[in-house]
Amino acid sequence: MKKNSAILVFLLATCNLQLKAEIFPQVKNPDTFVEATIGDIDSLDPAYAYDTASFHIIFQVYEPLLIFKGASAKEVVPLLAEKVPSLANGLISKDGLTYTFSIRQGVKFHDGTPLTAEDVKYSLMRFMLQDRSGGPAALILEPIAGVDATRDAKGNPQINFKELDGRIVIKGNNVVIHLPKPFAPFIMIMAQYSYTMSKKWCIAHGDWDGTEATWVKYNNPKKESLYSTENMNGTGPFMLEKWDKKTKHIALLRNENYWRTPAKLKRIVVKKIDEFTTRKLMVDKGDADFVVVSLQLEPQTATIPGVKTVWIDNIESYNWAFNWKINTTANPYVGSGKLDGDGIPANFFTDRDVRLGFTYAYDRKTHIEQIARGKATVAKSIIAPQLLGYNPNQPIPSFDLEQSKAHFQKAFGGKLWEQGFRMVYIYNTGGDAALSLANMFKRNIESINPKFKIDVRPLEWSTLLGDERQNKVPFRYLGWLADYPDPHNFAHPYAHSHGAYGALYGYNNPKVDALVEKGITEVDPKKREKIYFEINKLIADDAAYIFGNQGKRPIVLRDWVQGYVPNPIFPDYFYFYWMYKELPKK
Repeated sequence: MKKNSAILVFLLATCNLQLKAEIFPQVKNPDTFVEATIGDIDSLDPAYAYDTASFHIIFQVYEPLLIFKGASAKEVVPLLAEKVPSLANGLISKDGLTYTFSIRQGVKFHDGTPLTAEDVKYSLMRFMLQDRSGGPAALILEPIAGVDATRDAKGNPQINFKELDGRIVIKGNNVVIHLPKPFAPFIMIMAQYSYTMSKKWCIAHGDWDGTEATWVKYNNPKKESLYSTENMNGTGPFMLEKWDKKTKHIALLRNENYWRTPAKLKRIVVKKIDEFTTRKLMVDKGDADFVVVSLQLEPQTATIPGVKTVWIDNIESYNWAFNWKINTTANPYVGSGKLDGDGIPANFFTDRDVRLGFTYAYDRKTHIEQIARGKATVAKSIIAPQLLGYNPNQPIPSFDLEQSKAHFQKAFGGKLWEQGFRMVYIYNTGGDAALSLANMFKRNIESINPKFKIDVRPLEWSTLLGDERQNKVPFRYLGWLADYPDPHNFAHPYAHSHGAYGALYGYNNPKVDALVEKGITEVDPKKREKIYFEINKLIADDAAYIFGNQGKRPIVLRDWVQGYVPNPIFPDYFYFYWMYKELPKK
């Protein structure tokens, strides 16, 4: 009896503990935030990186002069600067050409070096002059230098260094920036892309020495040549602890000597996990605090106890880009590289009928209703719908396979229809929606002509970006997340020949270029709107892009994650300084 009684007591106690654990769950790893994502990091250099996976990490380690306030996409607050320049406080001149930033004192880089105004100027100059192909340099070059590239169409340097150097002046602890002409969203740009690096640290590790004599040597660098690609030394609340490029895991450690109160979280761990079932299991068990989940698969996590979904209405747009200048050399995505039925040539998408053939094969209804589960809307512009210049009445082609067939039959004087083609459609590994869309195009286009072959292939994010920079990607579904909330930030990247996507994919329409340049200088909102309407009409007439969708994004978190403030300017990454883990109050 004693033995049996002991077993009964043990079983009752065990059941009681299990019941108690279910009623009073505990936060798992309370000082560590674990994220399971699908995008691997391209670079840790804030002047080189131009993708959300990379900036997710950069945002925690390096700091800009200003930062968007909470969930606002319009209001900014000081960070490394002591004040936000304005006309009222005299830090913006009456003519709108001079901005003064007083640099915060007592801030140190992670290596202990004090932050100075010289570091701020060096970082801005380096950002502009590095100007890697398809990178972010144009964001600051445009307002400060008055041009959007350091190189001309032939790749020759076109920047007057002395003139540029004179536009950023150090006066004591102030950095004074002189613009050649008014640039309305300049403050917003400084809240995203004025990340400050240590000049001393950069130079010590083989980077640009800050002089006129050497800047060309460091212009458009190879990623592998930069020490800052894999190493970091910022002023932010977190420091780089480890980046394991083989496992695609990166860890950040709390900066205990941070100039503000140290962050509540001690460690951030970001893991690249391609398989959704693994990510789902991780958030279910509490082994991950956030997991990337597509619109299609969000219902599978919505019913997990202790998991919540936050929906963000992003300032972004998704469209398909055609490569007008495909690099066919050693290109695994173009088959033979010829119009012979077994590949596609370099000029494949310069034929408007080819572009329209693909455009009419896009089934928007299936995309919106099934793939996006009704949580997206049809895009009628390259510009996000929340912004000035979005035209909801812009005519766009409907899904029509007969029209698609008619255009394919005319392409290349009928040769395409006779010969057929083969190409590879690549998408980011782990992108469930991207895979569904790729298969949709494959199914629709292959049904038109049995000689048309599209192979669908997943690719690691960093590899995809690398191939894109080499102009090897023929056709891609891509998104643009606002760098700042202004239509110019969509018109220039997509439509201008020097823009991030325009330059990469080769779209070049001089009329569009002129309108983009006019749009940023126009101050009358009604006139600006007409300019962007015309830009979008020309793009539609050119069939330069296939307008895709604009919609909401699910952010799937454990309910013990607190302090998350969703901001439509950076929905793809968190600002971990605000965040902590604590059970929700009941």
